[in-house]
Amino acid sequence: MSANIVIGTEAQGQPTEIDIKELLATRLLVQGNSGSGKSHLLRRLLEESAPIVQQIVIDPEGDFVSLAEEFGHVVIDGAAYGEAEIARLGARIRQHRASVVLALDELEIDSQMKCAAQFLNALFDAPREQWFPALVVVDEAQMFAPAAAGEVSEEARRISLGAMTNLMCRGRKRGLAGVIATQRLAKLAKNVAAEASNFLMGRTFLDIDMVRAADLLGMERRQAETIRDLGRGEFLGLGPAIARRPVKTRIGSVKTGAKSVTPGLMPLPTASTEELRELLHDNLHVEPERPEFPRPAPRARVEMEDLDDAISSGPAGEALPPRPERPEPEPEETRAAMVEIMNAMAADEDCTFQSSTTLFQDFTIRCRMKGISVRGLDATMFRRGFAAAIAGIEDPEDERWVDLINLAKHVPDDALAPFYMIARAAMDEKPCPDDNELARIYGTSSPRRVQRLLDYLEKDGLIVVRTDFSGKRSVGLPDLGVSTVAIEA
Repeated sequence: MSANIVIGTEAQGQPTEIDIKELLATRLLVQGNSGSGKSHLLRRLLEESAPIVQQIVIDPEGDFVSLAEEFGHVVIDGAAYGEAEIARLGARIRQHRASVVLALDELEIDSQMKCAAQFLNALFDAPREQWFPALVVVDEAQMFAPAAAGEVSEEARRISLGAMTNLMCRGRKRGLAGVIATQRLAKLAKNVAAEASNFLMGRTFLDIDMVRAADLLGMERRQAETIRDLGRGEFLGLGPAIARRPVKTRIGSVKTGAKSVTPGLMPLPTASTEELRELLHDNLHVEPERPEFPRPAPRARVEMEDLDDAISSGPAGEALPPRPERPEPEPEETRAAMVEIMNAMAADEDCTFQSSTTLFQDFTIRCRMKGISVRGLDATMFRRGFAAAIAGIEDPEDERWVDLINLAKHVPDDALAPFYMIARAAMDEKPCPDDNELARIYGTSSPRRVQRLLDYLEKDGLIVVRTDFSGKRSVGLPDLGVSTVAIEA
């Protein structure tokens, strides 16, 4: 099967081809002002390469959902799922190699960024055996990787920028080839744009964007103005997957259409000026009709003293039966109930892949359903208690765990659950959990992140990892004087 597709034609009529195999290794950046044909280019690229490679489209405007009808893409409505469900969908997409369109048009910009980040992280964290090649197309990439903070929250910007950086900087080894499109290079984070080796530059008018585009294309700055003269649907292409020198190409036709269309001209109304004036001013001063209701007769004035007497002597003033008082639980009972709820939540295998905010909200709802007040518990206390529950420490205040809990005060919140799991195995004289189990506890599918976690804990003096000459690994906790049983890593 040929891996080359035709995206357009040059001025001499020669076809402009893109080598998909090379594109998977080198990534692509598309730039063009609104109306330059940027989305049309992406659609052409997707349609021509659909039979060749898996495609994953991050679609903030819902323009690419029509690919489902012609090419069988699965459309995922981002507004219909929660964080954990989006993460599961991302994992299954890599497992089953499905071509999908993640439509985010029903979400606000903050939610779009968080949903896209959760989705991209799930693709990125897939296990090694699922690192199949896939094009990851992100339209309006400046929204998900902004160069500077804007009107969105700092949390949304941070997680979205991190996910986009992972896609462009480290996605290649995982089979993920980023294809990002932006209206303005100046608004796109430089560390994201810099990772692309192929470029398709469309019409742009601002000097800063023209100069940056010319630099990427290897053109002299005095030639940058040629980018301003490009027509709609015309792009300058350069890169190992396109051409070794900049080529001007006009993008070819497409089979599917976008939801949004460019407005065209329509005939003006044939009414005369006087007729239009009459239509605009007809009944302008008349308020909209409102239904008429019979007005009640005015009530007689009542003095305050008479009103007090009427209230106290009437049936409404009779003493109401006392509301049954709910017995206030003892502090020990409250704590035991909270521990029970945390243990029940920790029993869900996918709980570690949910955000701490979502988990804390779920916890508070469960507590209120059981009549338990959570006024004395903040999010930090919850995270540390929940980490103990995940590791199987059912009652952190048990005397057996006192030394461990005190030692864990020096461990960051996000690393606490794996640390507890290792410590518990050492105290029970059992083997250390394998990397896959620690990864699940850590909330990731990447064993490498677990290795970095162990390195961090060891550098901090909290654990000591020992591998003997036979390849068996054990993990010791010098502050507690315990160690896991040595087994092959």
